[in-house]
Parts: sequence; structure tokens; C-alpha cells
Amino acid sequence: MTNSRPDITSEADIRLLVDGFYAKVGQDALLGPVFNDFAHVDWPRHLPVMYDFWSSLLLGTTRYHGRPFPKHLPLPIAAAHFQRWLALFEATVDALFAGPRAEEAKVRARGIATLFEHRLRERNPLTLL
Repeated sequence: MTNSRPDITSEADIRLLVDGFYAKVGQDALLGPVFNDFAHVDWPRHLPVMYDFWSSLLLGTTRYHGRPFPKHLPLPIAAAHFQRWLALFEATVDALFAGPRAEEAKVRARGIATLFEHRLRERNPLTLL
């Protein structure tokens, strides 16, 4: 059986990934309340930022110029939230894509989740510089 899923190669692919992933996040029993009720994420504003973020990481564009970590400091999140975020992200990638860039997306997401979880667990002001 051949794999019929494409790799991530275009801006349209990035949008498909981000939209699919955040649709799951917004409906998730663990993550949804953090995004929707605590952070009150403005999805029409947030999603284009995420397109730019993932496009920069996976396609080498230079549109994203933010600092994502500080925005996560006030959130009531723990290791379980990062595990769920990562599981949803990887499931979304696997459902839509296959190939080297799809694998890179999962590796990058694992790195982000690991780093953010570690830094939030420490919550040491000196590590935020």
C-alpha cells in the first residue's frame, strides 16, 4: 500500500495543519478551557500568527518575529497540558501529512513543548532573560 499523504510543502499546507490542529485544541477538554476561557484567544487574530510561526520553522519564511514563551507564563498549564498539546499536534500532522517536513514539524513541536514545559516548571525569573 502506498502512502497517499503529501509532505508539508506550501503555505496552504501550513494553514491546513494549523487550522486542523487548533480546531482540535479549541474543542479539547483539557486544552480548550485554557485557550478559550482563561486566555480568551482571539482565534481570527491568533491563527495568522501561527501560520507565520510554522511557516518560518518549516518553510524558512521570515514572517514571524515574536517571542512566544512570555505569553505562556500566566497560563494555568502543567506537564499534562504539554503532553496533550503534543499528542494533538502529532495526530494532526500524521492525519494530514507524511514525509521529511512532516517529521520535522513533529520534532520541532516536541522541542517546543519540552522547552516551554521545562521553563514554566522552573518559573525562575533569571531564565526568562
